[in-house]
Amino acid sequence: MDDDLGRWADPSLLVMTSLAAGPKHGYAIMQDVASQAGVRLGPGTLYGVISRLEQRGLIEPLAAHDRRRPYRITAEGSRVLAAQLHRMRKVAETGLGRLAGAAWSAARPGAGARIRPAVARAAVWERA
Repeated sequence: MDDDLGRWADPSLLVMTSLAAGPKHGYAIMQDVASQAGVRLGPGTLYGVISRLEQRGLIEPLAAHDRRRPYRITAEGSRVLAAQLHRMRKVAETGLGRLAGAAWSAARPGAGARIRPAVARAAVWERA
């Protein structure tokens, strides 16, 4: 995926979203994030995030299994994650709505090309 807007996904958000599906150990979190978001978290990034989230009480470790320590999201972590995801949804819906409106305006006869065709296609696709 081309992403020339910079880093779009905060590692903390990705880890918490992964753990929202159930407890996982570090490697399983990395695999889940890679498959769901297309983002590869390195071990240094992952365990730094885990440490910060644990300190804030948003995730907690469980008993180790075969040298692997699983983590789970806490009730407070679920509340914080849900609030952030709702804010993100509002921004996404607003942006997609504006793109769809711009695509419609650009498609009107005599309106002129106000947006790039790729943006118009994306907006119409998301609108359907």
